[in-house]
Amino acid sequence: MKQEPFGKFMNLLPAIDLREGKCVRLLQGDYDRQINYGDDPVAQAQQFEQMGAQWLHVVDLDGALEGSMHNKEVIKAIAKATQLKIEVGGGVREEKVISELLDCGVQQVVVGTRAMEDMDWFKDLVHQEKYQNRIVLGLDARDGHIATRGWTQTGEITVSDMAKIVNDWPLAAIVYTDIACDGMLTGPNVEATGQLARQCQVPVIASGGIGQLSDIEALAQLPIFGMIVGRALYEKKFTLQQALSTIDIS
Repeated sequence: MKQEPFGKFMNLLPAIDLREGKCVRLLQGDYDRQINYGDDPVAQAQQFEQMGAQWLHVVDLDGALEGSMHNKEVIKAIAKATQLKIEVGGGVREEKVISELLDCGVQQVVVGTRAMEDMDWFKDLVHQEKYQNRIVLGLDARDGHIATRGWTQTGEITVSDMAKIVNDWPLAAIVYTDIACDGMLTGPNVEATGQLARQCQVPVIASGGIGQLSDIEALAQLPIFGMIVGRALYEKKFTLQQALSTIDIS
């Protein structure tokens, strides 16, 4: 069922991007433009939880680039050390990895590249009873076209095309990222995010570009399930408590 758009129904997911076991951020998905934020992602997750977060978005950047997850043990440690609902993506291309993540306490798993490259496999996966409403489709867009393999390859298929295909599938959500905005603090692509959310019955999570509280206010007016915030929190553009309060009053 489609999530209601406002107030208590909106979710904010602070992000932890993992590379070689550390908290980092890439600018526009460029692996050569990395900002390092901390060596202890478990402690960071615990801090987010203490600040009031209920959800956490985790990306295995090594896995996204190389095709197999590298930071599973760190993710398992976060799940064990917190009560957060954890959403994990990056290099998830095998069913056994999805099953392992769910078994260790992850709430939902993001699949991007494998979904785009093997749609029959992905369709069968999300319709299996044990995975219904536990799988998230990662749609990462460059100029409206979907990018895969750690954002290093861009194809012909558009976000709109994919939304039509999966419209009635039992997905937990779609995470939509505009790559041009990601990590830049210049604002999200509100127009494209809203267009996707209104087009598709699958709940949409916005990702990329949030740099100030007004960005959160703008996204909170859309019929989306939630939004992911990363760099702005690490660079103290606002606090997590301020972000959560902004959603509460939107």
